[in-house]
Amino acid sequence: MDVLIMIFSGIGAIFILVASVGIIRMPDFYLRLSVTVKASTLGVGFVLLSTVLYFATLPVATKALAIVLFLLLTSPVGAQLICRVAYFKGAKLWDGSVLDEVEDHYDVENNVLHGESIDKSDSE
Repeated sequence: MDVLIMIFSGIGAIFILVASVGIIRMPDFYLRLSVTVKASTLGVGFVLLSTVLYFATLPVATKALAIVLFLLLTSPVGAQLICRVAYFKGAKLWDGSVLDEVEDHYDVENNVLHGESIDKSDSE
C-alpha cells in the first residue's frame, strides 16, 4: 500500500510540476491556461487519491473524492470562461497559432458570440 501511495503522490507532484513549467514555457495566455488547468487538476487529483489511500477512513475518503469530483467538474468550465473573457478583451494569440475558431463567430462591435459564422460584409 505504501508503494501505491508513493506512486500516486509522485505522479501528482509530476503533474503539478508540469503545470508550473507550462506557465513559464507556453507562448500565449490561452496555452498557459490550458496546460495549467489540465495538469494541475490531474496533479491535485492524484495527490488526493494518495491521501485517501494513506488515511483509509470514510470521512477522509468522501471529502477527498468530493474535492476531486468538484475539481473535475469546475476546472474546465472556469478555464473556458476565463479564456472567453480574455478573447473578448483582446488577448493576442501566439504568432504560431494555425487556427482561430472563434474569429468568424465573434461580433466585436456588440461583444456577442454567435453559433454560426458572421458574414462580415453585412456588418460593414
